[in-house]
Amino acid sequence: MNERLLSLLQSMKAQGWDHVLITDPKHVYYLTGFASDPHERFLGLLLSTANDPVLIVPALDREAAEAASTVKHIVAHQDTDNPYLLLQQQIQGTAGTLAVEKDQLSVTRYEQLQQHVKSEQVEDVGDVLRGLRIRKSAEEVSIIKHAVRLVEDVLTQGLAQVKIGVSEIELVAELEYLMKKLGADAPSFATMVLSGPNTALPHGVPGTRRIEAGDLLMFDLGVYAGGYASDITRTFAVGELKSEAVSIYETVLAANLAGIQAVKPGVTYGSIDRAARKVIDDAGYGAAFVHRLGHGLGMDVHEYPSVHGLNEEILQPGAVFTIEPGIYLPGVGGVRIEDDVLVTDHGVEVLTSFPKELTTIG
Repeated sequence: MNERLLSLLQSMKAQGWDHVLITDPKHVYYLTGFASDPHERFLGLLLSTANDPVLIVPALDREAAEAASTVKHIVAHQDTDNPYLLLQQQIQGTAGTLAVEKDQLSVTRYEQLQQHVKSEQVEDVGDVLRGLRIRKSAEEVSIIKHAVRLVEDVLTQGLAQVKIGVSEIELVAELEYLMKKLGADAPSFATMVLSGPNTALPHGVPGTRRIEAGDLLMFDLGVYAGGYASDITRTFAVGELKSEAVSIYETVLAANLAGIQAVKPGVTYGSIDRAARKVIDDAGYGAAFVHRLGHGLGMDVHEYPSVHGLNEEILQPGAVFTIEPGIYLPGVGGVRIEDDVLVTDHGVEVLTSFPKELTTIG
């Protein structure tokens, strides 16, 4: 049994759980090494304090599961089978206290589970899984660094396509082509390229607007590679900017650096947000910083923890998250600068290295 499964089994015993059912494909991969997108088919990892783990997979994935999974007891189901009956057979009686991923299990699947698996109590394994995932191993950090290098290469090459008259959506297409060409598995989220007044929309949707001289130009993009995500935002000048656009850029950059400087083991996530936010507040733009400072990064591009001013959880070495302050002013434009950072034993390692000084392109 691998180290992650052993840690989860220890947590099960500490919580008094008899069984844990994992149904999120990413968590199945995290715990077993078997990566799969089962689509609508059932995929489940059943852990028991009394028996060896069981991996239940669609029949068409059996061979791949046998090759990749560290869990060797594999049960496969055909499309005409009821997988919950197979699950019932593996439990053989009452499940006792059963822990599931409540934020992942649909109501329909939960009702099917309740119909076929009798349990005395149902608990949520979510916090335990988040506690395992927050501390990245050296191997995980290495994979994330690779994903970061890939997206920075994509951005570097993509910037060569920027010119007056090109549209936002054309640049998105170029960037996502480069992602595949350079070896990424997929974008880690919908690639964002916003120009001019559209940069004032924190989550704007790229469209047909064409780049003009004097625009702010924002790129927010990431990739999946090796099962892990990267996420970076940089904002550029297209030609000469108005003075207020330059001012908000310099303020956001100062806030980004203040947030990074605040990262070290033993402080709270809230203190990092407050350190960055103070810079923007002091410059008079506090009302224009409308989102949290950052989010966890790993197998999901947005994962635990949430880096906001009310999060008083303590930073642990191995945590990876983003620092991405922003200012968004309708009629002027917006600036966001985002880095991916790792909490080390003594401080912080910034995983992103793309330059952050205000750069003019196009």
